[in-house]
Amino acid sequence: MVTADPERLRLLALIDRHGSLTGAAHALGVTPAAVTQQAARAERDAGVPLVVRGPRGASLTAAGALLAEHGRVIDEQTEQAGERLAALLGHLSLRLRVGAFLAAALHLLPPALTALRHRYPLADVSVEDLLSDRGVERVAAGGLDVAVIASWARPPEPPPHIAVHPLLRDPMVIVLPDDHPLATGSPADAPLRLEQLRDESWVTILAGHAAREQLDRAAAGAGFTPRIRFQTASYDVAQALVGTGIGVALVSRLALTPVRGATHRPLAEPVLHRDLHAVTRSDTALTPLADVFRTLLTDVADDLRSAWSHVTP
Repeated sequence: MVTADPERLRLLALIDRHGSLTGAAHALGVTPAAVTQQAARAERDAGVPLVVRGPRGASLTAAGALLAEHGRVIDEQTEQAGERLAALLGHLSLRLRVGAFLAAALHLLPPALTALRHRYPLADVSVEDLLSDRGVERVAAGGLDVAVIASWARPPEPPPHIAVHPLLRDPMVIVLPDDHPLATGSPADAPLRLEQLRDESWVTILAGHAAREQLDRAAAGAGFTPRIRFQTASYDVAQALVGTGIGVALVSRLALTPVRGATHRPLAEPVLHRDLHAVTRSDTALTPLADVFRTLLTDVADDLRSAWSHVTP
């Protein structure tokens, strides 16, 4: 059985197209001598003459013409592959798929997305709601280019091809009814100790969540077990319930929203926080906007950190 080398099939197609060995050499970016040697090897492999050389150029024998047909297909497919790859890379260079949990989507993403639009008006951007514990797997699976996630105890341990970048340390604060004695009897910037709230009813995040585990550990360290009246998956719901006067809640600074009937105080002891991270692939060469957006998120986080340090809680 005769084995046809794809490169030699392309060579025959180019000889047929250009009508000479010199023309084929120019198309391939090699010397005419190199093309002559390749054509000779192709004929030895085929066992029959493939190229007829003459004073006016070169033509193909019947066997050469047959092989050249397949060479043209290879050439066309190679060209199409290059065009499709270029189109894909062009699309990926302007694509950005972002996932973020609610508070980050409300307070971190908008300024960063606005800045991105000014720099790259043709960017193809999409945003989706995301649970923090799914951020790493979504980026690893290729579903997202950037994920903004939170961690309460330790940062996630990603696989080798995933990078986790620190963004912001988000302090936890106490949200309490605005007529609570601890609110009315002290300045607005006066911090509270967790042990001062040992006898309160609590609105907490659902059991099993890292935020709830943080509260339970801190309360145990302060010598009490929270008396839980309501559990919720949302800091917004927790603050709304506190506004009704039924209890107090531990909420992150970033997630604070104006709620009628509620106020907040910093927490002095123990000092609690959650950490925000941006998750990307370690190699972002195909999606360069991921690195651009991560830098913009860092700038927004720096602005928030500065604002928190200068604004009375």
